[in-house]
Amino acid sequence: MKLKDFKLLIIFSFICSFSHAQNKVFGIITEEGTDIINKKVFIYDDVSKLLTTSNKNGYYEFYTNKKEMNLIFLLVGNQFIEKKIKILDNIELNIFFPLKTKELSEVIIKGQKIREFKLKRLKDVEETAIYAGKKTEVILVKQSMANLASNNSRQVYSQISGLNIYQNDDAGLQLNIGGRGLDPNRTSNFNTRQNGYDISADVLGYPESYYTPPSEALKEIQIIRGAASLQYGTQFGGLLNFIMQEPVKNKDIELTIRNTLGSNKLFTNFSSISGTKNKISYFAYSNYKKGNGFRINSNFNSFNYHFNLGIQINEKSKLLGEISSLKYLAKQAGGLTDTMFKLNHLQSNRNRNWFRLNWFLYNIKFLHTFSSKKNFSLNIFGLDANRESIGFRSNRVSQIDPNNERDLIKGNFNNYGFESRILQNYKLAKIKGVSVFGIKFYKSKTTSKQGPGSKNFDDDFNFYINRFPNYQNQSEYKYPNTNVALFGENIFYLNEKLSLTPGIRFENIITKSDGFYKKINLDAAGNVILNEINYEKKINKRSFFLLGLGLSYKNHSDFELYGNISQNYRSVTFTDISIINPAFSINPNITDEKGFTTDVGIRGNYNKLITYDLTAFNIVYDDRIGFVQKAFNDGSIKSERGNIGNAIMYGLESLIDIDFNNIFVKNNNISLNYFINASIIDSRYISSTENGVVGKKVEFVPNINIKTGIKLGYNNFILNIQYSYLSKQFTDSSNAIEGNISGVIGQIPSYDILDLSVSYVFKKIKIETGINNLTNNSYFTRRATGYPGPGIIPSPPINSYLTFQIKL
Repeated sequence: MKLKDFKLLIIFSFICSFSHAQNKVFGIITEEGTDIINKKVFIYDDVSKLLTTSNKNGYYEFYTNKKEMNLIFLLVGNQFIEKKIKILDNIELNIFFPLKTKELSEVIIKGQKIREFKLKRLKDVEETAIYAGKKTEVILVKQSMANLASNNSRQVYSQISGLNIYQNDDAGLQLNIGGRGLDPNRTSNFNTRQNGYDISADVLGYPESYYTPPSEALKEIQIIRGAASLQYGTQFGGLLNFIMQEPVKNKDIELTIRNTLGSNKLFTNFSSISGTKNKISYFAYSNYKKGNGFRINSNFNSFNYHFNLGIQINEKSKLLGEISSLKYLAKQAGGLTDTMFKLNHLQSNRNRNWFRLNWFLYNIKFLHTFSSKKNFSLNIFGLDANRESIGFRSNRVSQIDPNNERDLIKGNFNNYGFESRILQNYKLAKIKGVSVFGIKFYKSKTTSKQGPGSKNFDDDFNFYINRFPNYQNQSEYKYPNTNVALFGENIFYLNEKLSLTPGIRFENIITKSDGFYKKINLDAAGNVILNEINYEKKINKRSFFLLGLGLSYKNHSDFELYGNISQNYRSVTFTDISIINPAFSINPNITDEKGFTTDVGIRGNYNKLITYDLTAFNIVYDDRIGFVQKAFNDGSIKSERGNIGNAIMYGLESLIDIDFNNIFVKNNNISLNYFINASIIDSRYISSTENGVVGKKVEFVPNINIKTGIKLGYNNFILNIQYSYLSKQFTDSSNAIEGNISGVIGQIPSYDILDLSVSYVFKKIKIETGINNLTNNSYFTRRATGYPGPGIIPSPPINSYLTFQIKL
């Protein structure tokens, strides 16, 4: 890293001045009428943020600048105590728990207060980030009743409104989510991060997330919609941030082991170790999966590990380091045409297609508190990864594999960078404010090579160019990219209820491509009649500003009106400009996408019984990339990928969560909760240079998207039932209903799914079981353009699982 980069970082680190200290809340926690110390009590605020934990002497303390707080003191194995306090100065608050009468699990205690411990929202300010006036959602993974062993996204993200999810494997090896009309493929329309740093292949040139951390390792999943573009990057979808479990406090070592057996010979093992000793804390896990898949030719195995080490340097400074690795090998059953799916949706005519992944991430994070009003963070991150795919790919999906040489594609991804932020609380005249300034430097080098692989059936990922010199799909490219971004946002608290949050981001992006592709034509007898090499060297430089404005009106702590408008931008990816695909062609004039997102919503709770979040949104999407059917000189009709035109997507998203236990049951041993997550979305192309596109629906937009469920708990037993429904959606701009010979184009029909899950906790043992797709519906959610297709990729039929967990 150059010296001038560090100078720029230092300038941003000392923009604002020091400020005064916060007030301390402290006390001792004991059992009522005794001297028994409660040494492990969790103290939360009223938005479910863990503030601190009592130590071995029953003592706790934390600092706050709030004037009033609602605190929850949670003792596992007993009840919780809720205290509302006013804070004018340092305050001592001693807590006395009643004597224990009955052992209850942590899960049920949290279930009794669903409004406190279910889906939550981010506060206006978290660490060195600002979220005021934005649509934010946080999944508390530990409270989920999802099939965590297989990362069942339909269940994990059940209370996130408007999401469209590809469901095409039964192990959760990859995450495929989109929303509001954005392609779910490998979550490429979200800025995807882990603990705040980038984890996708190439944020600019290939923002696909082949790596997904196991749900069993997660504490929470943060989602910030389109307005996240100002602080986190330009993607239309916003931010998706996986937060790993934190090291257990007040314990040297804690061991968790989870083993899962499931349908189709699924076996997974998740083992974690965690602890804190003096100023050192750590969390590590390993995750192994293997199975046969629900179709023939679809077996897999994977191994994932992660290690996090924290050092509390002093009261104001903390250093964190972590590494993550994922390796997996999967045999891929290939895609289907519409006719093949109707005849037998579980069939496969591909038995030589393989995919291999090797992902390695590293990160160093430094946190420093200059004062109670000023925080600083620095993230240094990097990626060293590769993906390889080999198999027989044909534009005619129903074609039987002739067992010739296979198509092999290799991609290598290397990137590194840093992101630094400084957050300052201040007061100007009578207006309070919070500002954040940051800088991000990102540099990547991606290489892609395509050519002939072996004729064999095994997972041989070696090129055989000398053996098959006349193979037609041959190319080799380098893609060096550089990105420097400066950003800032500021909350102006105009009064106690109203705040405005303007923001700005400056992007300087340089993307390059340097390589060649071969054009080889054969006659009917297989003789070469054309063999030429086409060299390409391109550089694309652009600089631009993104602007945004957020508004928040909080009448009281239980109600908020919010809104925002923010510009978005998405760079064209290298797969859009150079990978040779028999299922479609690329328009040579393809360019970047741009537009803006608007959200207006209300959220809160009613009498602490019903929580809600209702949002109206609108996305203006210019130069949207998609597919259009075109006739070519050789007489064929083929899909072409390019800039289709300008589009708008708009709709209503809602989440309502009802705690029936507090309304009807009035029994601390029983919890009863119901939620409904519903979205009504519409879309259309408003302008285009292509014929027959204007007025058509935008791809990947189901008009109706509903997930609803009920959760019933009795003592340590919990039962959860979830129902999901999505209406039909299109996959190309012509709104074709019938699929073509490649299966890439056509409608995705409506579908509905029923899931059942059960858990039981006994002391240190937890048992989870469930049945996914209980009614055994035949459906699909994806028409893949490349691997694992091309063609229709069926979704899993009825399947079950059983998980045994022990925590020591």
